[in-house]
Amino acid sequence: MPIPSLRTQDFHAWAEQQAALLRAGDLAHADIAGIAEEIESMGRSEKRELVNRLAVLLLHLLKRQAQPMLRGHSWRLSVKEQRLRLAAHLADNPSLKPLLPAAIAEAHRLALVAAERETGLPETAFPTVCPWSAEQMMDEAFWPAPD
Repeated sequence: MPIPSLRTQDFHAWAEQQAALLRAGDLAHADIAGIAEEIESMGRSEKRELVNRLAVLLLHLLKRQAQPMLRGHSWRLSVKEQRLRLAAHLADNPSLKPLLPAAIAEAHRLALVAAERETGLPETAFPTVCPWSAEQMMDEAFWPAPD
């Protein structure tokens, strides 16, 4: 049975230890492979955050389009908030911009499930492919027209 590493027993302590080793230039004692894995994981987390924010934005845009009679202040503010959060996230991580088409496609699939659940409308009430560009979704003046 392998001996648990500090990384698996106490991640915070391991991270602090590795940071101190890197700052000291003591690469011989640093867990280079572990550090590389954690950095890659952080990159995946940033992409997941992008997809999650897009999914929430798309959910509210889809609901506004499919249920114009239920458009409310809360939905408008949720769209506004997600636009602001997405803009900040992309500003902090500009390398995610080329991933937007794939992230939008993934987020749209998630938003469809949530829209069907939250509205009670059938899956066929929503577009199977995202009908809006990233620019439209992020444009504070853009609001989809009802079907």
